[in-house]
Amino acid sequence: MKYHQLTREQRYAIYLGLQSGESLSAIARRIGVNKSTVSREVRRNSSRFGHYGWKVADESARVRSERLPGNRSLKPEIVKESLRLLRDEDWSPGQISGHMKRKGLMISHESIYSIIRSDESGELRSHCRHGMKYRRHMAVRRKTRVRNIPERVSIHERPPEADGRRFGDWEMDLIVGRGQKSAILTLCERSRNYMVMARLPKGKDPDGVADKVVELLWPYRKNVLTITTDNGGEFVRHAAIAKKLHTTVYFADSYASWQKGAIENTNKLVRQYIPKGTDFREITDDFIASVQYRLNRRPRKKLNFSTPKDEFFKLLL
Repeated sequence: MKYHQLTREQRYAIYLGLQSGESLSAIARRIGVNKSTVSREVRRNSSRFGHYGWKVADESARVRSERLPGNRSLKPEIVKESLRLLRDEDWSPGQISGHMKRKGLMISHESIYSIIRSDESGELRSHCRHGMKYRRHMAVRRKTRVRNIPERVSIHERPPEADGRRFGDWEMDLIVGRGQKSAILTLCERSRNYMVMARLPKGKDPDGVADKVVELLWPYRKNVLTITTDNGGEFVRHAAIAKKLHTTVYFADSYASWQKGAIENTNKLVRQYIPKGTDFREITDDFIASVQYRLNRRPRKKLNFSTPKDEFFKLLL
């Protein structure tokens, strides 16, 4: 037990024990703590003349306790705004905390998590990306053997500058709907996490995919230095994409989704609003656009809790 965990009664017992000449070991056994706890308590709260004052010690402990971040009382208006952002925007506790700090309002992400955990209804958990449930996966490296993509350019040929910090390096992927009958194309600029997405009228048709990639990136074509994707057959027309956008499409290794982590993470965020099992033909283009809008205005820790939208358009040529 640590010194700051002693109760008022235990500090008074230490005082009485010292007054009666008891040893520190005897006092520790009597109040049920370790000898080192009593020793620290006496050393920390004795006067320069060696007198232990239990009242002063108790008051000092109370002041220290109030200084701990977890024990600060939270202002109701800060809690209310934090929960509004959680419910209305589906921001994570870390994003909420960072955003509030930029506005001069202090609330830690752990305080928000504590509020979520204490909500017996479970309603607050439903706004968290993983529902407060986490799983860890082990990465398994497997040799890449791709024969269905002519002129495939490996990610290992991608320039080292495209490490996720340079502006203009993109990743792309498909989210497939129920029964493999519908699909949504997603693209993400790696350094700022700005994303664009659209439904594919012809599903995974390679020609339709290539046309839609060019359509979505055309407004930003001066800032498309590279595109990285997986080995899906829907990207077989990568050469046409590269030619029209004056860029190069690189392909990640098989079973190495971490090599395009930005788009993988983006797709997981999209799944908050468009869950697995959804037939994309049953949702509107306006709804898809609204999801894109919500994600691009969500603050990110890597951007110092600014938003992908703000940071992307600051750098756009």
